[in-house]
Amino acid sequence: MTVQQRKERDRAARHRLILATARELAEAEGWDAVTTRRLAGRIEYSQPVLYSHFGGKDEIVSAVALEGAAELTEAVHRAVHAAVPDASGTAAVRALATAYLDWARENPAVYDAIFSMSTGLRFADEATPAPLRAAFEALDEVFARVAGSADSGTLTEVAWATLHGLVTLTRAGRLPAEYAPARLEVLVDRLVGAAG
Repeated sequence: MTVQQRKERDRAARHRLILATARELAEAEGWDAVTTRRLAGRIEYSQPVLYSHFGGKDEIVSAVALEGAAELTEAVHRAVHAAVPDASGTAAVRALATAYLDWARENPAVYDAIFSMSTGLRFADEATPAPLRAAFEALDEVFARVAGSADSGTLTEVAWATLHGLVTLTRAGRLPAEYAPARLEVLVDRLVGAAG
């Protein structure tokens, strides 16, 4: 291995360590607890080293968000492909909704990063980063199949907004946890009905 290759490998390892540490700290204490000073102390590198990788906290949150979007996409794909969709597509929609809600519940800080206004990440725009596009496409793939149409974008947007609302309201304690299964069934029935 050349010196340059070793430097690149070490830089990539530091990059991953910064993101993993930021994510761990955010999941434990929230994004307000994530500061460059605190991250530098945790990873045992100086703040200038952090700034050689990221321009500041917002860039770190953005990078975590993009990693999270890729993970969410993978969780949805796995769940949908593991489901055995019935003719109406109900099983595929249920698998998608369950995977989405479960992933958001298990990764609250990363989920918040995906939708954080401070990152400047753009949705539904030419500048939308590939992981965010892929997340939308993972949802749209199901609704295009269920609707029998390639023009399923609006239904996908409404489904995503509804799922996001359920995540947000549930986490805020505004929706009783004991009714989560019933809400899921109503959501699936309405989305499949809207697609049909």
